[in-house]
Amino acid sequence: MRYLPHTDQDIKEMLAKTGYNSLDDLFPTIPKSYRVKKEMCLPQPLTEWELNAHMAELSSKNASTSSHKVFIGAGSYPHHIPSIIPYLISRSEFMTAYTPYQPEISQGTLQGIYEFQTMITELLGTEVATASHYDCGTALSEALMIALRKKKKQNKVAISSLVHPHHRQIVKTYLEPAGYQMVELPSKPDGTTDLSPLDTMDDIAAVAVQSPNFFGCIENLGKVKEIATKKNIFFITSFTEVLAYGLLKNPGHFGVDIVAGEGQSLGIAQSFGGPGLGIMTSSKQYVRDLPGRLVGRTKDRRGEDGFVLTLSTREQHIKREKASSNICSNNGLNAMTAAMYMATLGKIGIRKIAQTNHDKAMFLKTKLEETGFKVPFATPFFNEFVVKAPDGFEAKRESVKKRGIVAGLAIEKYYPTLKNHYLFCATEVFSKDDIEMLARELK
Repeated sequence: MRYLPHTDQDIKEMLAKTGYNSLDDLFPTIPKSYRVKKEMCLPQPLTEWELNAHMAELSSKNASTSSHKVFIGAGSYPHHIPSIIPYLISRSEFMTAYTPYQPEISQGTLQGIYEFQTMITELLGTEVATASHYDCGTALSEALMIALRKKKKQNKVAISSLVHPHHRQIVKTYLEPAGYQMVELPSKPDGTTDLSPLDTMDDIAAVAVQSPNFFGCIENLGKVKEIATKKNIFFITSFTEVLAYGLLKNPGHFGVDIVAGEGQSLGIAQSFGGPGLGIMTSSKQYVRDLPGRLVGRTKDRRGEDGFVLTLSTREQHIKREKASSNICSNNGLNAMTAAMYMATLGKIGIRKIAQTNHDKAMFLKTKLEETGFKVPFATPFFNEFVVKAPDGFEAKRESVKKRGIVAGLAIEKYYPTLKNHYLFCATEVFSKDDIEMLARELK
């Protein structure tokens, strides 16, 4: 859409209608001390082609996956998006910010969300799913808030230190102002969560782990379930790579109470970090505690299928002090995209993509080991893993970056004891030649 500014004549006519003499008269409530008193320092206007050239020059300074080989996951993953997906999602009936309150005029949108919920529950082995949330961090925070509301006598939750660092920060932002506490569980030498501190914790409402975790390691969800059941607390798990469950046993298999995750891998472009797709799903037992909206299927007066907002526990519909969450919207377009992606690939396709991801990551691990990298954790992983780099790697990493290769993510910032450790990721978008070229460059 082109931006067409108002002409001086347009402004004059609008001011005449409102009874004001100038644009400044529209802002009397803003104290004069806070108003700009001089002309804004803006560049001279450009022609359309000059502006396009300028924007292209600015964007060329970014390192994107279209021009670089970025061997980083850490919550945002490069995946092949079938060309049918951007075509379908760009159609006008889908690409809308409309919120589906009225079922009689939004059947298509409601059915799309219903199909998304259905396929997500099949993938994760649970019973009900919400329409979607902002991202994994938000969904995880909301899941923990449910546990705290249900366990009224407890005001503390235990969360693995191997949950994505950004998501733990979001959880802290949610809990602390509300007077709740977050206790972090340490990691073990094998790259998984140390659950032993739970033995002495009798005042927690929930335990939350991520699998695969931030190190890429697959957690023992069965063990976590055993402890949660024994202590009568909520078992919550999260994930950043949803395609892992095309290959791994899903959370529902282990009896997880609530699952919170990120669905960016389901046909959604990385887009320099957002927007994402927050997934929240649980057993039917907690369906009335889930925030956001849930679409259901019913029959109309003629006996035909129809779709409605079955549950919508949001502050727009009830008293704010009784609202279960401040979630007031969902990433509907991304949920629709994910539904299209899952329908396009099907169960067999998702499993094949998951297997390819794992195989590519194993090949990358082998090649890095051949060049002198050490793998500190023997625990199985999906498509990302941690390595300890040989001396001098940091300088080498900067040099290959100039040649369009981003070799892993330094994790010392998040885990100070892991100096010179890097998180690498490989997905189906990397060819054998890409991985061998990385190994040659680093050797």
